[in-house]
Amino acid sequence: MSMNENEMGMAVTGIPDVTVIIGAYEAMPYLIPCLESVEAQTLGADRIEIVAVNDGSTDGTGEYLDEFAARSKVATRVVHQENSGGPSKPRNVGLDMARGRYVFFLDADDYLGDEALERMVAMADRNGTDVVLGKIEGIGRGAPKSMFGRTLERTDVFSSNIKMTLSAEKLFRRELLEKHKMRFDQQLYTGEDARFTLEAYVRSAGVSVVADYVCLYIVRRDDGKHITQSGSYAMRFDSAKALMDLIAELFPPGEKRDELMIRPFVITLLPQFDHRWLKAKAETREDKLDLARPLMEKYWTPGVARRLKVPERLRMYYVAERRADLLADHLTFLQAKQVPEVIRKSSAAQPYLAYPHFRDKKAGVPDEMFAVTVSEMVGGVRVTAPKAPIRPTPSFARRVVRKLRRMARGLARS
Repeated sequence: MSMNENEMGMAVTGIPDVTVIIGAYEAMPYLIPCLESVEAQTLGADRIEIVAVNDGSTDGTGEYLDEFAARSKVATRVVHQENSGGPSKPRNVGLDMARGRYVFFLDADDYLGDEALERMVAMADRNGTDVVLGKIEGIGRGAPKSMFGRTLERTDVFSSNIKMTLSAEKLFRRELLEKHKMRFDQQLYTGEDARFTLEAYVRSAGVSVVADYVCLYIVRRDDGKHITQSGSYAMRFDSAKALMDLIAELFPPGEKRDELMIRPFVITLLPQFDHRWLKAKAETREDKLDLARPLMEKYWTPGVARRLKVPERLRMYYVAERRADLLADHLTFLQAKQVPEVIRKSSAAQPYLAYPHFRDKKAGVPDEMFAVTVSEMVGGVRVTAPKAPIRPTPSFARRVVRKLRRMARGLARS
């Protein structure tokens, strides 16, 4: 491993505000706008350092990093290492070298909005929060949106939807990461960022969300070399297991664990059992059910089930029960874009969605699997679960009085 440190650019005096850690593998030409976006930061070159790790590239990535380090006003250190096969080791190497109060893990094919670091550092400093999420926009790909409805000075993983974005491209207080000896799992080749980021959320003294400015632009690579585009499905199950195991380590069985388990079930497992599962070879379909089995046995609970929308819950239920026949019927119904009938006895009653095999005695699927428990759209109409009437618990004194009255009425009748 060789290291080239930028001596020609402006040196960082004291401790930089942010260390931008960039792991780069075969990153040309995406690396060019990525680095330019760091140079363009309004935070100022003297308050930033870059640690770039060339992970065994052969396309000129390493040469471009050396050239950039030699001329940039942003203090830049470049590490050249043999290819590690994933993003974890480059990030860990960068984190070991970081000197900033904060670190930002920037993928080499993405880039920052000009004011991103200035806004995120100001947010963390103002609120004493340890993690800051900046609004994300996709370039040629989708981007998470549900957690960016409004700017939040301080929140946590249970008070907002931040659990649904667990990429590592966020601002982290380095003191938090060092205190808990947090590093990326080098045995994982996808989903390593989810485990790292969720742990940071949970261990943090608070999380902030910048929703009024696009801080990060995530770019779809046309060459298919991004690990999330190219990894095998077995990696997805490894990723789900790693995140589920972490959640179980952090929280005992109960409401909080179930709330966080929604994320690996919906984001990681569900896509393995969508319309593509129908088209897969029989051995692939069976293999996916086999890979899912230990996760379903360990972490599929009634608490998780009632937090899912009906079509999601049914898919997971059929996977848990290994009912490939019912799963196929359900996916065929969804693929045809059919709309289930909403069934309830009255406007205030529990609504059920009549997907295939609803109240089919032969199939034997419990009615509660079809019950609406979270708000969802059905044929363009929002269907919500009934609000259970709140019945105040009577005090001990009132219960005694009521009992005496019932006894008195009984004596009077006799």
